[in-house]
Amino acid sequence: MTVSSGPDSSKTDASGAEPLGQNAGRPPRAVVGSQTSQDEEMFGAAFDGRVVRRFLAYVQPYRHRIYLALAAVLVFTCAHLAIPLIIRYVIDEALIEGGGSTNLLTLAILAFGAVIIINYAASYLQDRLVGLTGEHVIFDLRRAMFVHLQHVALAFMDKTEIGRMMSRLQGDVNALQEFLENSITAIGDLVLLFGIVVIMLILDLELGLLTLSVVPALLIVRLIWLPRARRAFRGARETNSTTNGALAEGIHAVRTVQGMGRETVNFTLYQDKARENLAAHLRSAKFAQAMVPIVDTLTGAAMGIVIVVGGAMVLDDALDIGVMVAFLFYVQRFFDPIRSLTIQYSVMQRAMASGQRIFEVLEVPLAIADKPDAADPGSIRGDIAFHKVTFGYNRNQPVLNDISFEVKKGETVALVGPTGSGKTSVTALLHRFYDVWDGAVTIDGRDVRDYAKASLGRHIAMVLQDPFLFTGTIFENIRYRTADATPDDVEKAAKVVGAHEFIAGLPDGYNTMLIQQGRNLSLGQRQLLSFARALVADARILILDEATANIDSYTERQIQIALARLLEGRTGIIIAHRLATVRGADRIIVLQEGQIVETGTHDALIARQGLYARLYALNYASFDDIPEGVLQDVISAKVRT
Repeated sequence: MTVSSGPDSSKTDASGAEPLGQNAGRPPRAVVGSQTSQDEEMFGAAFDGRVVRRFLAYVQPYRHRIYLALAAVLVFTCAHLAIPLIIRYVIDEALIEGGGSTNLLTLAILAFGAVIIINYAASYLQDRLVGLTGEHVIFDLRRAMFVHLQHVALAFMDKTEIGRMMSRLQGDVNALQEFLENSITAIGDLVLLFGIVVIMLILDLELGLLTLSVVPALLIVRLIWLPRARRAFRGARETNSTTNGALAEGIHAVRTVQGMGRETVNFTLYQDKARENLAAHLRSAKFAQAMVPIVDTLTGAAMGIVIVVGGAMVLDDALDIGVMVAFLFYVQRFFDPIRSLTIQYSVMQRAMASGQRIFEVLEVPLAIADKPDAADPGSIRGDIAFHKVTFGYNRNQPVLNDISFEVKKGETVALVGPTGSGKTSVTALLHRFYDVWDGAVTIDGRDVRDYAKASLGRHIAMVLQDPFLFTGTIFENIRYRTADATPDDVEKAAKVVGAHEFIAGLPDGYNTMLIQQGRNLSLGQRQLLSFARALVADARILILDEATANIDSYTERQIQIALARLLEGRTGIIIAHRLATVRGADRIIVLQEGQIVETGTHDALIARQGLYARLYALNYASFDDIPEGVLQDVISAKVRT
């Protein structure tokens, strides 16, 4: 079964713009404003307790791994802190006071080797545990988002840009993974920083305080640098989004671009965005690199203090030389955790913003939810009724106004009318993609809101104007709705709809792999496969929404024969402008501005010379078939236009 992502699909002109005044029957699209308003925030608050709590719920199943990883980080950090102390011991105790004692040197070497082994083991364990946990948590998050999005109301999906949703599923989830991994590292960095300060002050309070005197200067520089750098980084990300959007648009619209000779214009537009992106990245790179020489300078200044002051103290016998060497090692490492924590601060900000967007998706209500006692019958008769139904996609803008009609079991009814009259909205309500505002839609006398959605999916099959085929074999696509269908069932359905001949002519037959959306088949062939899919589904209610609009006349003739078999014993609702499909219906319901204006057979409606006859004259028939009065109305309308 093919599922629509929204109501009436209006045609667009060559420029891609929708004709004015033809959107009454469609859900609203998201308003596209300036790029600034369109881009999502890259940075959030430094800490958002709500986001962290929600995220920790996904980490909870792996808490034992996290505890073990934290222990490994602490061991790794302690090993790093111990290395300068061992070096200090070797110099002061083993070489100077011990006079190069072999036993002391051996002990120091063994201790040094043990620390290195512990350091390696802890580092490996930490990276492996955090990596595994991060991948599992992100898998759980993506799965939760995907499952939720499969069930949210189409009203939400109609207003949401696919590219932005993909960004949340990919980029935002990755930001949370990065946050998880960096959070563990950040704890180690804090312990390392605190440990270095404590050890230096314990080794020598005066030299320690002098060495740490450069820290206020670093803090002042960071306070000045951070807001400017953040703006530069945000600008780089925003121009990335703009440039990628232009690139994606150019790729998707390559047929239109080449067909209209817009290559040069499009290149110029893309080049302008790419230059903005280049300028933004150069600016962000400038700020990113600005701190490197500053930190290196402050590191050099701190080491200079140790060498000058510490050296003088060593000459005065006020300080052991091993202590001074240990100070040099600690000073060298002191600025690394500061640099790392600064980066992790930005990571945390991005993660807070990303987490907020992710959990917004997970909190989108399932507006079309099953009742606790929802009916799930194994079979239905197929009687359909609309009772005074009023519905729209925006409040105070109804698309259907108080419409009522019935379709009996086995009856085929066609819905016709101008674009935006609400035809597809009728079928969307029947499948309960949306709920009515007022009135009721019933199947077999029971309100569709009382059925389980899965039940409606089993008993209603849809064939749309633009068939969606999934990556996979032809066989898999035909039996997409009915996974237990046998090869014989699939082949029989293909023969009924006239698809078997072209499938058999393919090198791999039913095992032919379809590329993205079945682009290696013609549009008519894709439509035939969607007919076969609907036939295999064996639903009691069949909806054809402009299903023959993109099929040539010869193929349509074949499909009319197939449709007669397909609709046999089934209730059919057909939305079509093609004459052959409409004329075969038991009844034709004519809609205009969300109201039923005419009902009857083809011949009766033509004889009435109302809206249906005018539509027929404008779109379907030759002038020889048009009654004289209707023809004069059409000619007069064209002259006035």
